[in-house]
Amino acid sequence: MLELLGHGLAAVMSFEILFMIACGVAAGIAIGALPGLTATMGVALLLPLTFGMDAESGILLLLGIYAGAIYGGSISAILLKTPGTPAAAATALDGFEMSKRGEAGRALGISTVSSYIGGTLSVILLILISPQLAKIGLKFSAPEYFALAMFGLSIIASVSGKHVLKGIMAGVIGLLVSTVGIDIVTGYQRFTFGNMNLFNGFSFIPVMIGLFALSQSFISLEDMMKKISIKQTVSRVLPTWEDLKKVIPTAIRSGLIGTFIGIIPGAGGDIGAFVAYNEAKRFSKHPEKFGTGIPEAIAAPEAANNGVTGGAMVPLLTLGIPGDATTAIMLGALIMQGLQPGPLLFRDHGPLVYTIFIGFLTANLFMLILGFIGIKWFTKIIAIPSYILTPVIFVLCIVGSYAINNNFFDVIVMFISGIIGYIMQKLEFPASPIVLALILGPMAERELRKSLMMSGGEINVLFTRPISAVLLSIAVVTFFMPIIKNIITQMRQRGRNISDSNNS
Repeated sequence: MLELLGHGLAAVMSFEILFMIACGVAAGIAIGALPGLTATMGVALLLPLTFGMDAESGILLLLGIYAGAIYGGSISAILLKTPGTPAAAATALDGFEMSKRGEAGRALGISTVSSYIGGTLSVILLILISPQLAKIGLKFSAPEYFALAMFGLSIIASVSGKHVLKGIMAGVIGLLVSTVGIDIVTGYQRFTFGNMNLFNGFSFIPVMIGLFALSQSFISLEDMMKKISIKQTVSRVLPTWEDLKKVIPTAIRSGLIGTFIGIIPGAGGDIGAFVAYNEAKRFSKHPEKFGTGIPEAIAAPEAANNGVTGGAMVPLLTLGIPGDATTAIMLGALIMQGLQPGPLLFRDHGPLVYTIFIGFLTANLFMLILGFIGIKWFTKIIAIPSYILTPVIFVLCIVGSYAINNNFFDVIVMFISGIIGYIMQKLEFPASPIVLALILGPMAERELRKSLMMSGGEINVLFTRPISAVLLSIAVVTFFMPIIKNIITQMRQRGRNISDSNNS
C-alpha cells in the first residue's frame, strides 16, 4: 500500500497533473458559486474535455471540479441566501445571517476551512476503506455482478427525492433506452430502425450533457435578463484563532458524518449537510443560537457536504456503484477511459487508483488555497448575467457532444435529451435515475445472461450464492425503503389533518 501511495504521490507531483487539478478546482468553485449550476452539471459539461487526456489527468480534472463545486456552492449561499448547489442549502441558514451583519468574509473563511477538513477526512477514509472492500469484490462472478447492478439500480428510489414514483418511471425509461443497439449474445439489432448510429446504442455522455447542462440552460432562458447584485462586501477571510477553536471539532465530527452518509448510495451532499447541521445543534451548548449566524452552524454543513465527496467515491471505485448523481457521471468518465470501476480496478490498475487518491487529497488542498486567495474574484462570478452565461453553456454543450465521436448525431441526441430534461424539470421528474439506468442497465442484462448460461438456465443461481443473495436482499430493502417512508409520512400527515379538523 505504501509503495502504491508513493507511486501516486510521484505521479500527482508532475506539473501537468497539478495544473489539471488546479484548473478543475478553480472551474468547480466558479460553477458551484453560480446559482443553478450544480456540481453534477459542471462535471457533465466539462467531461468531453477529458477525451484526449490520459486517464490520470482526465479523472483528476473532474474530481477537482467535483470538490470545487461543492465548496463553491457556499459562496452564493452566504452572500445571497441562494445556494449555488443543493448541498449548500443548510449553509445558507446561518451563513446569510452572518453576512447581513457585515461578516461575509468571516463566514466564507469558516466555510473554506471546514470544507477542507471535511473533504480531506473523507479522502483519508476512502484510502483506508476502499482496498478492503475491493478484496471482497474480487470473489465476484456473474451472479454477484448482476446482484451488484441491481443494487445500483435500487438506489433510483433514493435519488428520486420526494417524487419516488416519478423517479422509478424515469429509471424504467433509462432501462428501455439502454436496450437499444446490437444484442451482445445473439447479435440481433434492437430498436435501431436501420440507423447505423444506433448499432452501439446511445452514447451516454451526450445524454448526460443534455439532461443536466442543456436543460438548465433552457431554464436560464426564462430569466435571461436577470442580473444578481451583491450588497455584502468581502474583506478578511482568514478565520481568527477563536473561530478555529469553535469550528475544528464540529468540522471533524461533521466530516465523518458526511463521509459515512456519502458511502450510502443515493444519499447525497444535501442530506449529509442537514444531518450534520442537526447533530451540531444537538451537541451544541447553545442550540438556540443556530439560525442566527454562528461559526459552528456554517462549519457543520460545509464539512459534511465536502465529506460526502470522498464517501461517494467508495462504492464507485470498489463496487462500480455511484454514490450520488455526480459520481454517476464519474462512472461514465472512467468507462470512457477504458476503465471498469469495481474490484478489478484495484487489481489491474492499482497505481492509477492510488494516483486518484493522492490527486483527490491535492484537490482539497488547492480548494483551501484558492478559497483564501481567490475568494474576492470568485464572488464576482456570481454577478455574471444569464444573457452572457447561457450562450457559453450552449456552445460548450454542442462542442462537447460532437467531440466524443466527431458525429453530429450525438449533438442531436444531446438536444433531444436537453428538451426531455427541461420537460422533466418542469414536471419535477428527477434526471439521475435515467443516467443510472442507462449505465447500469447493460451490465445487469449482460451479467444475468451470463449467470443463466453458467447454471443451464436455472434462476436459482442468483439466490443460492451467499454474496449475490445478500446483495439482492439489500437491493429490495433499498428500493422499497423510500416508498415505505413516503407512505408513513402521508399517513402521519393525514392523521394530523384529521386531528386538527376535530380540534377545530
